[in-house]
Amino acid sequence: MSQTVELKVAMSCQGCVGAVKRVLGKTEGVESFDIDLESQRVTVKANIPPETVLQAVSKTGKATSFWEAGEPGSKST
Repeated sequence: MSQTVELKVAMSCQGCVGAVKRVLGKTEGVESFDIDLESQRVTVKANIPPETVLQAVSKTGKATSFWEAGEPGSKST
């Protein structure tokens, strides 16, 4: 069963986006993802636990955290 995980990732350029794409592309269980550089949001559809997705993106060395509901720009309000 897949779920959507929203992460806030400190990305400043297309190189950062590329790094996130690479780790998500290699992560087993990730079905699809959308990266928004402007809002620093990464939305991942996966059938693995949210913590696993967070850990995978953290491997890029970018500051990564869950997008909290109620934060400006959150889709889950």
